[in-house]
Amino acid sequence: MSEDSQQNTSLNNTKPEDTKWQRDAIEKLAGSALTEQRTARRWSIFFKGLMFAYLFIILFYALGWLGGGKASTGSHTALIEVAGVIEAGGAVNADSFMSSLHDAYDDKNTKGIILRINSPGGSPVQAGIINDEIKRQKKLHPKIPVYAVVEDICASGGYYIAAATDKIYVDKASIVGSIGVLMDGYGFTEVMKKVGVERRLMTAGENKAMLDPFSPVNPKHQVLAQAMLNQIHEQFITVVRQGRGSRLKETPETFSGLFWSGEEGIKMGLADALGSTDYVARDVIKEDKIVDFTAQEDFTSRIAKRIGASMAKEVGLDALTKGIQLR
Repeated sequence: MSEDSQQNTSLNNTKPEDTKWQRDAIEKLAGSALTEQRTARRWSIFFKGLMFAYLFIILFYALGWLGGGKASTGSHTALIEVAGVIEAGGAVNADSFMSSLHDAYDDKNTKGIILRINSPGGSPVQAGIINDEIKRQKKLHPKIPVYAVVEDICASGGYYIAAATDKIYVDKASIVGSIGVLMDGYGFTEVMKKVGVERRLMTAGENKAMLDPFSPVNPKHQVLAQAMLNQIHEQFITVVRQGRGSRLKETPETFSGLFWSGEEGIKMGLADALGSTDYVARDVIKEDKIVDFTAQEDFTSRIAKRIGASMAKEVGLDALTKGIQLR
């Protein structure tokens, strides 16, 4: 008998019950696979939905649609933190500070404002803008006092800001003062000679390479830079004198760049009294409920500032502007 004939005989001998069992098994396997596929699809849709929801929440926060307001209920003392180096795009900058200050003044329940300062200083431009805005807002809201409370340090640019407030409170061990201006950098000409490096610099404009660290000091440029520092220093002195008025007890050291403890600062008229944030809110403003109005920078602002900083760096302005510091 041939092989084909044997196979045909085998198929003819298959019982209907065997065929049904095989068909049922195949249907169950197919059904099980289909169920698993549906379940997997549902979970995939679920997790994708969660991901989209998460991304939308992040987007809303980034655009300031959520969590942007400073809701307050009842009378309160408004608090604004001035913590860190003062610089454009930095921890303390004019844009974010003014946003905080406007929010605090615009809240009808604000009875007084505290600037809690813990800063070594920074940009004279940013500090100057903040100082001017504090004075402008004080004229617009004469019934709302604004006080500075110094924690560890209120030096140079930090003090530039504090000088605009109605009163300055310190801890006895706080550091205050450092009323001066500096421009620092390095000179690498001798190192270049030793390692055999030649400086090749081309400019259009005789003063374009002013203060280049890889070129010898130019006496003319040095005189120009010193004149600029002296001018900014005089601006700083004027701001302190206007802010402190008759309370300031000037000595030859007052504007020399030295700094003092909070206790000594009170004696010199650089500060008014000892006091913490809670003390000023409770016993001076007479409203111990404190609401923090410090602006929290959103995602889009951070990106914009980074782009701006990158552009300044590309055109060579970054090093110069950061070199002049109230520190």
